[in-house]
Amino acid sequence: MNSATAHNTMNDVGSSDSGAAPTYSEAFPPLSDGGNAAGIATTSAENEWLNPKIQRIKSSVVTQIFHIPMEERAYKQTDFGQAQKDQSKACMDIMKMTDTQIEISTCRDGSLALLVSGRADNVLKARREIFNRLQTQARITINIPKDHHRVILGKSGSRLQKLELETATKINIPRSEDQNTAINIVGTQEGIHKAKHEIQLISDEQAKLAMERLQIEKMYHPFVSGPRSETSNQIAKEHGVRIHIPPPSVPKNEIVVAGEKDGVNAAVAKIMAIYNRKSRNCKTIAVEIMKSQHKYIIGPRGQTLQDILAETEVSVELPPSDSLSETVTLRGEPEKLGQALTTVYAKANSVVNREVMADVWLHRFIIGKKGANIRNITANLPNVNVEFRDEESKIVIEGPPSEVDQAQQLLEKEVKELKSRMDYTELNIDPKYHRNIIGKGGQSINKLRDQYKVNIRIPSDTDNSSLIRIEGDPEGVQEAKKQLGQMIKRMENERSKDVLIEHRFHKNIIGQKGENIRVIRERFPEVNISFPDASLKSDVVNLRGPKNEVDKCYKYLKHMNDDLIEKNYRIEVPIFKQYHKNVIGKGGSNIRKIREETNTQIELPTENSDSEVITIIGKKADCEKARKLIREIEREQANIVEESLSIESKLHNSLIGAKGRLIRSVMDECGGVQIHFPTDSSGSNTVTIRGPPDDVKKAKTQLLQIAKQKELASYTQEVKCKPELHRFLIGRGGATIKKVRDETGARIIFPAANDNDKEAIVLIGRKEEVEQAQKILTERIKKMENVTEIEMEIDPKWHKHFVARRAAVLRDIADEFGGVAVSFPRVGEQSAVVRIKGPSECVQGAKTRLAEIVDDLNNQVTIKCVIDEKYHRTVIGMKGKNIQLVTGELNVQVKFPDRGNQNAPQNGNEPIQNGVEDEDAKNIILITGHKDRCQEAKEALEALVPQVEEVSVPYKFHRYIIGQKGSGVRKLMEEFDVNIGIPPADKNSDIITITGTADKLTRAKEGLMERVGEIEKDEEDRVLRNFALTIEVPNLYHPQIIGRRGATITKIRIKNEVNIQFPDREDPNRDQIKIVGYERNTEAAKQEIMAIVNELASHISQDMHIDRRVHPRLIGTKGKAIRKIMEDYGVDIRFPKDKDIVTVTGPQDRVEECVEHVLNLEEEYMQDIVEQEENRKYNHSSRPDDRSRSHGQQSHPFVVRDAPWHQSVDTNSMDDFPSLSAPSSGASRSTTAPAWNRRM
Repeated sequence: MNSATAHNTMNDVGSSDSGAAPTYSEAFPPLSDGGNAAGIATTSAENEWLNPKIQRIKSSVVTQIFHIPMEERAYKQTDFGQAQKDQSKACMDIMKMTDTQIEISTCRDGSLALLVSGRADNVLKARREIFNRLQTQARITINIPKDHHRVILGKSGSRLQKLELETATKINIPRSEDQNTAINIVGTQEGIHKAKHEIQLISDEQAKLAMERLQIEKMYHPFVSGPRSETSNQIAKEHGVRIHIPPPSVPKNEIVVAGEKDGVNAAVAKIMAIYNRKSRNCKTIAVEIMKSQHKYIIGPRGQTLQDILAETEVSVELPPSDSLSETVTLRGEPEKLGQALTTVYAKANSVVNREVMADVWLHRFIIGKKGANIRNITANLPNVNVEFRDEESKIVIEGPPSEVDQAQQLLEKEVKELKSRMDYTELNIDPKYHRNIIGKGGQSINKLRDQYKVNIRIPSDTDNSSLIRIEGDPEGVQEAKKQLGQMIKRMENERSKDVLIEHRFHKNIIGQKGENIRVIRERFPEVNISFPDASLKSDVVNLRGPKNEVDKCYKYLKHMNDDLIEKNYRIEVPIFKQYHKNVIGKGGSNIRKIREETNTQIELPTENSDSEVITIIGKKADCEKARKLIREIEREQANIVEESLSIESKLHNSLIGAKGRLIRSVMDECGGVQIHFPTDSSGSNTVTIRGPPDDVKKAKTQLLQIAKQKELASYTQEVKCKPELHRFLIGRGGATIKKVRDETGARIIFPAANDNDKEAIVLIGRKEEVEQAQKILTERIKKMENVTEIEMEIDPKWHKHFVARRAAVLRDIADEFGGVAVSFPRVGEQSAVVRIKGPSECVQGAKTRLAEIVDDLNNQVTIKCVIDEKYHRTVIGMKGKNIQLVTGELNVQVKFPDRGNQNAPQNGNEPIQNGVEDEDAKNIILITGHKDRCQEAKEALEALVPQVEEVSVPYKFHRYIIGQKGSGVRKLMEEFDVNIGIPPADKNSDIITITGTADKLTRAKEGLMERVGEIEKDEEDRVLRNFALTIEVPNLYHPQIIGRRGATITKIRIKNEVNIQFPDREDPNRDQIKIVGYERNTEAAKQEIMAIVNELASHISQDMHIDRRVHPRLIGTKGKAIRKIMEDYGVDIRFPKDKDIVTVTGPQDRVEECVEHVLNLEEEYMQDIVEQEENRKYNHSSRPDDRSRSHGQQSHPFVVRDAPWHQSVDTNSMDDFPSLSAPSSGASRSTTAPAWNRRM
């Protein structure tokens, strides 16, 4: 067929379709070519991807780089590395504060480069913090007029905050009440100059502005403003100014005009012209209009007043809403007042109010369901507003007079009609019955409503009302009232009774999905049975109903409860764990037999549980019988006796010990006997011991001895002492009370903060020890309670030290010495006498302490201690730990020089001067205190200055010292409080540096060498532990050696503490097994493996023909069936892939038994398979015609017109089919093979 014929044929096929086939260009439109102006235009509607209006999506994360020059870095690099840590900490704080990511690097010139990534606003915040904290700060001051400060601040300080963010500076503007005009700017040099420039621009712009405050009477403001502020807006627009006119509610005459000077002057001139004209020509009229009509003159949002002003140029003033006045004032030119007055009256009378009296209970019927009835009434009255006032039993109608009158008639007619066909009644019923009237889920009340076509309104629980209202059809109301009365009468005759049923039995009585309780309720339909909430765990079940029925139901439930109690009697029987398997029996035969014989439920602890108790549940007699049978099984296995002894229950916990350690040790010492204590709630003193006779006897003796010791050591007495004296009894650091404890051996317990009795001191121990301690404490308390008063002299110049800071020193003395009172002379008195009042011993102690303080003050000096600034942080210690220790022990004050002020520039490049001329001032630490102790403090501080010592440790041990993720070296540094520097790996150096105080260096060095010794031992042990032994084992035995899921090999590995490596399948040495570990352990593991191999070597393998269709059934779900066969016969069974062969491996006799069993199974399974295949033949669908028909009904082929293959093409044309190669000269090959022909 040529191409022309094909074209015609395709057209014929296409024409057979119901519609015209699309052309090739329509079905496959060409893609747009941006470079071809004559191409097919593709509109944005056709292809939204080519729409130029679509905006490119921008990332919300930005990245910026900030540089800090070397000379402006706040943290300079030091030898000790502290500045680097501070710098890193500052960066971490900034990242956390601003939610950004910061990468910091140091350039070759020493400058810092910081890469900051995050949201744009967060990056700005981070930039400011970086320059504030990582760059030295300069400071300048500029003077800006006070009235410009508020403009710089902006609304709520927003403009200032924005300026600070953009310039990364801190700008301090004085408070409004402060007359100072200076503004301080702190930040980097670049930032402060930029901020200064921006502030100066704002100030210069404000200097060009002007503001005028015009005092114009309030009554003329409407004329200046104009209707809807049109006049003032026009003036403001013409002259580019802002005009502020106070609203009508603000009693203020001032009009403010602000803007550029020329514009303000022109606007003021116009406003004053309006004011002058109106003040000359305006007159006023006052009329009385009812207060209720004022709102109609005002209109919605005051629009009516604005309309009157626009139409008549007359201002209407009304009294405030809270005023009783009804006077309305009109102000304007005389000729326009009449028109305005007419308009005011028209507006006032445009809306009227009418009232329709209707009982409250009728309101909702008038309104209807979801307001449907009232909408129908007012459907043709769009301007009417209807308001229902329940408290006044009336309906208020508001609107135009004509529509209001019509609405009033309709509503009165509706009320009259409702009254004729509706009725209501009210009943007083005790609120306790309301819930019963409503019923479960509202069933009872809904039934009454539907039956009598009435509405019954029951007050809510919060109303505390007993009134129930019935509304609806008169007959229905009466019937419902009668029905409710009968219900109440019946409920009043009802009885409520509680039956106690153990909470654990509630679910048994209720039954699964409520089946049991449903049967009980059907048996007693008039009784309401209420179970408590499950979370309350209450035993009370409430019954409510007629007395006789409640009594019957009570007896029934009580009987059920007694029966459940009887059937759920519980006995716990302790049986030695090793005999549990004997109790269970082979395949559970023994335990099943006991359960069946005794009709009990027997629960045994799980195999991996430590519990030895077997629980028996059932009737008491049956439980006792079951216990006897279980005990007999145990006695058959061993000679077990049981003995009871009486020990006071108060000693039981002490005998058991913390977490049962004490009683466990007794049981272990006595051959593992069982010792059982009664529960705390039982109050029993009986302790039971079970086990072999000798062991029981030994355990009994030990328990009685321990109990006697505990009883002797638990004698208790109390001593009463005022809480304020406890501190004195305890002494400083507990020294006094420790002495008493050591002398007497008694334990002394003071009341805790949360104890109710704050005076009781408890003494515990042996009787003689407690009595001795009681005697000592009583004597001391007696002495302390003898209040005395003494005097001492203290130089008046030191009085201020004691009473300063709200007498903090005196409060500390009072707390330390039993609440003594120290009285200093009043201010102005030149007396040196100080009185101390309190317990005698406390008074003397307080006097001594005061004398010590005065001595310190008299001998107080200040000395200097010079320590290089770079060591100050180390001397201070983490969180000031070191310095607090020195000041606390020696009672001195230590002051370190201020940091970071020396290099901070001021006013450009000038450094801030801090008044210190000496270059060494930054290294001087001042110590203030007693002259003797100051020298000790100085020595203590100098001892804290770190020193450096080098230790040689072989390089190969460094990684072990460092530990995983540095944990090893960190542990050493924390233990010895030093810094350990380990050289980088590329240096291959043996030298480790230790930095710390002299006393700590020695200990740290010793600790480091100890660690090196441990590593050397580990190295030797590692060599021994890596002994490798290779054994030859045929590859076919490897799976059996490994075992199921590696169980066998894992057991060998754990037992011998070795590592066993099996070769890969492709390994040429796949018969070799490698054992790594200690030599003796590898030999032991080898013996175990070879024993398995020898056993496997005696096994035989037998193949049997099993149909492949049977294989899945033999294997079972997840291999359960085949595993059971292998376990039962002790063999290994393999199924080769895609074969009818099954291989059984194992001892000969077992293999033969297994083969016979599997062949029997095959025969049985094959019968089932054959039957199923036969059934499938007959059950299989026999309707191929339907499928063939459905396949035959194919849709019409997709057809297009004017496709390239429809065109007539001359395959010999050089234009349509040019030659793929240049024609050779003199050749006759003028044609090539047609492009559409078959390729060769």
